[in-house]
Amino acid sequence: MAGTLSIVAVPIGNLEDITLRALRVLREATVIACEDTRETGRLLQLLGVARPKLVSYHDHNAEKRLPGLIDRLLLGEAVALVSDAGTPGISDPGFRLVRAAIDEGVDVVPIPGACAAVTALCASGLPTDRFRFVGFLPQKGSGRRRALAALASAAETLVFYESPHRLEAFLADAAAALGEDRPAVIARELTKKFEEFRRGSLGALSADPGTVRGELVVLVGGAPEVAPEAVDVEQVVAALLAEGLAPSAAAREAAQRTGATREVAYAAVMALREKA
Repeated sequence: MAGTLSIVAVPIGNLEDITLRALRVLREATVIACEDTRETGRLLQLLGVARPKLVSYHDHNAEKRLPGLIDRLLLGEAVALVSDAGTPGISDPGFRLVRAAIDEGVDVVPIPGACAAVTALCASGLPTDRFRFVGFLPQKGSGRRRALAALASAAETLVFYESPHRLEAFLADAAAALGEDRPAVIARELTKKFEEFRRGSLGALSADPGTVRGELVVLVGGAPEVAPEAVDVEQVVAALLAEGLAPSAAAREAAQRTGATREVAYAAVMALREKA
Protein backbone atom coordinates (compact mmCIF):
# COMPACT_ATOMS: atom_id res chain seq x y z
CA MET A 1 0.00 0.00 0.00
CA ALA A 2 1.12 3.55 -0.71
CA GLY A 3 2.21 5.74 2.15
CA THR A 4 0.75 9.08 3.17
CA LEU A 5 1.87 12.60 2.33
CA SER A 6 1.17 14.89 5.27
CA ILE A 7 1.18 18.66 4.71
CA VAL A 8 2.29 19.89 8.13
CA ALA A 9 1.94 23.52 9.22
CA VAL A 10 4.67 24.68 11.61
CA PRO A 11 4.90 27.86 13.70
CA ILE A 12 5.63 31.19 12.01
CA GLY A 13 7.45 32.45 15.07
CA ASN A 14 6.01 31.32 18.38
CA LEU A 15 6.81 27.68 19.09
CA GLU A 16 3.65 27.35 21.21
CA ASP A 17 1.64 27.47 17.97
CA ILE A 18 2.66 23.91 17.03
CA THR A 19 -0.26 21.51 17.31
CA LEU A 20 -0.30 18.16 19.08
CA ARG A 21 -1.28 16.50 15.82
CA ALA A 22 1.65 18.12 13.98
CA LEU A 23 4.06 16.88 16.66
CA ARG A 24 2.74 13.33 16.34
CA VAL A 25 2.95 13.33 12.54
CA LEU A 26 6.49 14.73 12.57
CA ARG A 27 7.56 12.06 15.06
CA GLU A 28 6.03 9.30 12.93
CA ALA A 29 7.38 10.53 9.58
CA THR A 30 9.91 8.39 7.76
CA VAL A 31 11.21 11.44 5.91
CA ILE A 32 10.53 15.17 6.12
CA ALA A 33 10.72 17.25 2.95
CA CYS A 34 11.64 20.82 3.85
CA GLU A 35 12.90 24.07 2.34
CA ASP A 36 16.08 24.25 4.43
CA THR A 37 17.31 21.18 6.28
CA ARG A 38 19.24 23.35 8.75
CA GLU A 39 16.18 25.44 9.66
CA THR A 40 13.94 22.40 10.02
CA GLY A 41 16.63 20.55 11.98
CA ARG A 42 16.80 23.41 14.48
CA LEU A 43 12.99 23.54 14.70
CA LEU A 44 12.75 19.81 15.40
CA GLN A 45 15.39 20.13 18.12
CA LEU A 46 13.49 22.98 19.78
CA LEU A 47 10.27 20.98 19.60
CA GLY A 48 11.90 17.91 21.05
CA VAL A 49 11.26 15.78 17.96
CA ALA A 50 13.87 13.14 17.09
CA ARG A 51 15.26 14.06 13.70
CA PRO A 52 14.26 11.64 10.90
CA LYS A 53 15.74 11.80 7.42
CA LEU A 54 15.47 15.36 6.04
CA VAL A 55 15.31 16.02 2.30
CA SER A 56 15.61 19.52 0.91
CA TYR A 57 12.71 20.50 -1.33
CA HIS A 58 12.46 24.08 -2.58
CA ASP A 59 11.88 26.18 -5.71
CA HIS A 60 15.29 25.43 -7.20
CA ASN A 61 15.30 21.63 -6.82
CA ALA A 62 11.60 20.67 -6.77
CA GLU A 63 11.60 18.89 -10.13
CA LYS A 64 14.74 16.96 -9.22
CA ARG A 65 13.41 15.87 -5.81
CA LEU A 66 9.88 14.92 -6.89
CA PRO A 67 10.61 11.42 -8.31
CA GLY A 68 12.48 10.28 -5.21
CA LEU A 69 9.77 11.52 -2.84
CA ILE A 70 7.02 9.89 -4.91
CA ASP A 71 8.98 6.62 -4.94
CA ARG A 72 9.16 6.70 -1.15
CA LEU A 73 5.42 7.27 -0.92
CA LEU A 74 4.68 4.41 -3.31
CA LEU A 75 6.87 2.14 -1.17
CA GLY A 76 4.58 2.89 1.79
CA GLU A 77 6.66 5.48 3.65
CA ALA A 78 5.18 8.35 5.65
CA VAL A 79 6.39 11.61 4.15
CA ALA A 80 5.82 14.96 5.84
CA LEU A 81 6.12 18.21 3.93
CA VAL A 82 6.99 21.35 5.89
CA SER A 83 8.13 24.86 5.02
CA ASP A 84 10.52 27.03 7.01
CA ALA A 85 7.50 28.66 8.64
CA GLY A 86 3.73 28.39 8.34
CA THR A 87 1.70 26.22 5.99
CA PRO A 88 3.44 24.42 3.11
CA GLY A 89 2.16 25.06 -0.39
CA ILE A 90 1.52 28.77 0.24
CA SER A 91 4.00 30.70 -1.93
CA ASP A 92 6.30 27.67 -2.21
CA PRO A 93 6.51 24.62 -4.54
CA GLY A 94 4.58 22.33 -2.21
CA PHE A 95 1.63 22.13 -4.62
CA ARG A 96 3.78 20.28 -7.16
CA LEU A 97 4.45 17.45 -4.72
CA VAL A 98 0.79 17.39 -3.68
CA ARG A 99 -0.35 17.21 -7.30
CA ALA A 100 2.14 14.47 -8.15
CA ALA A 101 1.09 12.43 -5.10
CA ILE A 102 -2.60 12.75 -6.02
CA ASP A 103 -1.83 11.67 -9.58
CA GLU A 104 -0.20 8.51 -8.17
CA GLY A 105 -3.17 7.73 -5.93
CA VAL A 106 -1.34 8.65 -2.71
CA ASP A 107 -3.39 9.96 0.22
CA VAL A 108 -2.65 13.62 0.97
CA VAL A 109 -3.54 14.72 4.51
CA PRO A 110 -3.46 18.38 5.62
CA ILE A 111 -2.28 19.05 9.17
CA PRO A 112 -3.56 22.60 9.73
CA GLY A 113 -1.85 25.25 11.78
CA ALA A 114 -0.23 28.66 11.48
CA CYS A 115 -0.41 30.64 8.23
CA ALA A 116 0.97 34.18 8.07
CA ALA A 117 -1.66 35.38 5.57
CA VAL A 118 -4.65 34.29 7.68
CA THR A 119 -2.99 35.33 10.94
CA ALA A 120 -2.49 38.85 9.59
CA LEU A 121 -5.94 39.01 8.01
CA CYS A 122 -7.92 38.07 11.11
CA ALA A 123 -6.37 40.89 13.19
CA SER A 124 -6.05 43.49 10.42
CA GLY A 125 -9.44 45.14 10.88
CA LEU A 126 -10.07 44.89 7.13
CA PRO A 127 -13.06 42.95 5.74
CA THR A 128 -12.56 39.19 5.94
CA ASP A 129 -15.72 37.96 4.21
CA ARG A 130 -13.87 38.04 0.89
CA PHE A 131 -10.11 38.20 0.42
CA ARG A 132 -7.56 37.41 -2.27
CA PHE A 133 -4.17 35.96 -1.40
CA VAL A 134 -1.71 37.45 -3.88
CA GLY A 135 1.55 36.47 -2.21
CA PHE A 136 4.78 37.87 -3.63
CA LEU A 137 4.59 40.20 -6.62
CA PRO A 138 7.32 40.38 -9.29
CA GLN A 139 10.55 41.81 -7.91
CA LYS A 140 11.16 44.22 -10.78
CA GLY A 141 9.35 47.53 -10.57
CA SER A 142 7.70 47.30 -13.99
CA GLY A 143 6.28 43.84 -13.29
CA ARG A 144 5.11 44.86 -9.84
CA ARG A 145 3.33 47.95 -11.20
CA ARG A 146 1.57 45.90 -13.89
CA ALA A 147 0.43 43.35 -11.31
CA LEU A 148 -0.91 46.07 -9.00
CA ALA A 149 -2.72 47.81 -11.85
CA ALA A 150 -4.51 44.54 -12.65
CA LEU A 151 -5.75 44.43 -9.03
CA ALA A 152 -7.03 48.01 -8.90
CA SER A 153 -10.70 47.08 -9.30
CA ALA A 154 -10.65 44.01 -7.02
CA ALA A 155 -13.38 44.44 -4.39
CA GLU A 156 -11.95 41.93 -1.91
CA THR A 157 -9.20 42.53 0.67
CA LEU A 158 -5.79 41.89 -0.90
CA VAL A 159 -3.07 39.99 1.00
CA PHE A 160 0.56 40.33 -0.08
CA TYR A 161 3.86 38.92 1.11
CA GLU A 162 6.78 41.32 0.79
CA SER A 163 10.41 41.45 1.85
CA PRO A 164 11.71 44.32 4.01
CA HIS A 165 14.13 45.69 1.42
CA ARG A 166 11.33 46.04 -1.16
CA LEU A 167 8.60 47.32 1.18
CA GLU A 168 9.02 51.04 0.48
CA ALA A 169 8.98 50.53 -3.30
CA PHE A 170 5.95 48.25 -2.98
CA LEU A 171 4.00 50.79 -0.91
CA ALA A 172 4.79 53.62 -3.32
CA ASP A 173 3.66 51.56 -6.32
CA ALA A 174 0.56 50.33 -4.46
CA ALA A 175 -0.45 53.87 -3.53
CA ALA A 176 -0.07 54.96 -7.15
CA ALA A 177 -1.96 51.98 -8.60
CA LEU A 178 -4.66 51.44 -5.99
CA GLY A 179 -5.09 54.93 -4.57
CA GLU A 180 -3.44 56.75 -1.68
CA ASP A 181 -6.67 56.71 0.34
CA ARG A 182 -7.06 52.91 0.23
CA PRO A 183 -6.93 51.46 3.79
CA ALA A 184 -3.96 49.19 4.41
CA VAL A 185 -2.12 47.30 7.13
CA ILE A 186 1.51 46.26 7.53
CA ALA A 187 1.76 43.18 9.75
CA ARG A 188 5.31 42.55 10.94
CA GLU A 189 6.96 39.77 12.91
CA LEU A 190 3.68 37.95 13.52
CA THR A 191 3.51 35.86 16.74
CA LYS A 192 7.05 36.99 17.67
CA LYS A 193 8.28 39.30 20.42
CA PHE A 194 8.14 42.44 18.25
CA GLU A 195 4.82 41.73 16.53
CA GLU A 196 3.37 44.93 15.10
CA PHE A 197 0.29 45.97 13.13
CA ARG A 198 0.70 49.35 11.44
CA ARG A 199 -2.61 50.63 10.08
CA GLY A 200 -3.43 53.60 7.86
CA SER A 201 -3.96 54.65 4.28
CA LEU A 202 -1.56 53.50 1.57
CA GLY A 203 -0.39 57.08 1.20
CA ALA A 204 0.34 57.45 4.93
CA LEU A 205 2.08 54.08 5.19
CA SER A 206 4.13 54.83 2.10
CA ALA A 207 5.32 58.08 3.71
CA ASP A 208 6.03 56.37 7.04
CA PRO A 209 6.16 52.55 6.93
CA GLY A 210 7.70 52.28 10.39
CA THR A 211 10.28 49.61 11.13
CA VAL A 212 11.36 48.09 7.84
CA ARG A 213 12.68 44.70 8.85
CA GLY A 214 11.41 41.28 9.81
CA GLU A 215 8.81 39.08 8.12
CA LEU A 216 6.04 41.14 6.51
CA VAL A 217 2.45 40.75 5.36
CA VAL A 218 0.79 43.74 3.69
CA LEU A 219 -3.00 43.91 3.43
CA VAL A 220 -4.96 46.40 1.34
CA GLY A 221 -8.69 47.03 1.48
CA GLY A 222 -10.73 46.27 -1.64
CA ALA A 223 -11.80 48.85 -4.17
CA PRO A 224 -14.80 50.88 -2.99
CA GLU A 225 -18.10 50.14 -4.67
CA VAL A 226 -19.07 52.72 -7.23
CA ALA A 227 -22.76 53.54 -7.41
CA PRO A 228 -24.12 53.20 -10.96
CA GLU A 229 -24.73 56.52 -12.65
CA ALA A 230 -28.34 57.39 -13.41
CA VAL A 231 -27.54 58.04 -17.08
CA ASP A 232 -26.15 54.50 -17.44
CA VAL A 233 -29.31 53.02 -15.96
CA GLU A 234 -31.46 55.19 -18.21
CA GLN A 235 -29.56 54.01 -21.28
CA VAL A 236 -30.08 50.37 -20.34
CA VAL A 237 -33.75 50.97 -19.54
CA ALA A 238 -34.28 52.78 -22.85
CA ALA A 239 -32.76 49.89 -24.76
CA LEU A 240 -34.92 47.36 -22.92
CA LEU A 241 -38.10 49.33 -23.50
CA ALA A 242 -37.19 49.59 -27.16
CA GLU A 243 -36.96 45.79 -27.25
CA GLY A 244 -40.59 45.65 -26.13
CA LEU A 245 -40.20 44.82 -22.43
CA ALA A 246 -42.90 46.05 -20.08
CA PRO A 247 -41.81 48.85 -17.71
CA SER A 248 -41.64 46.59 -14.64
CA ALA A 249 -39.70 43.92 -16.54
CA ALA A 250 -37.33 46.55 -17.96
CA ALA A 251 -36.68 47.92 -14.46
CA ARG A 252 -35.99 44.44 -13.09
CA GLU A 253 -33.63 43.54 -15.93
CA ALA A 254 -31.83 46.91 -15.79
CA ALA A 255 -31.24 46.46 -12.07
CA GLN A 256 -29.65 43.06 -12.69
CA ARG A 257 -27.45 44.35 -15.51
CA THR A 258 -26.21 47.53 -13.83
CA GLY A 259 -26.21 46.67 -10.15
CA ALA A 260 -28.64 49.49 -9.42
CA THR A 261 -31.52 48.95 -7.01
CA ARG A 262 -34.98 48.18 -8.38
CA GLU A 263 -36.10 51.58 -7.12
CA VAL A 264 -33.38 53.41 -9.10
CA ALA A 265 -34.13 51.40 -12.22
CA TYR A 266 -37.89 52.02 -11.93
CA ALA A 267 -37.22 55.73 -11.38
CA ALA A 268 -35.30 55.70 -14.67
CA VAL A 269 -38.31 54.05 -16.36
CA MET A 270 -40.62 56.76 -15.04
CA ALA A 271 -38.19 59.52 -16.06
CA LEU A 272 -38.10 58.18 -19.63
CA ARG A 273 -41.90 57.95 -19.73
CA GLU A 274 -42.16 61.56 -18.61
CA LYS A 275 -39.70 62.64 -21.29
CA ALA A 276 -41.73 60.71 -23.88
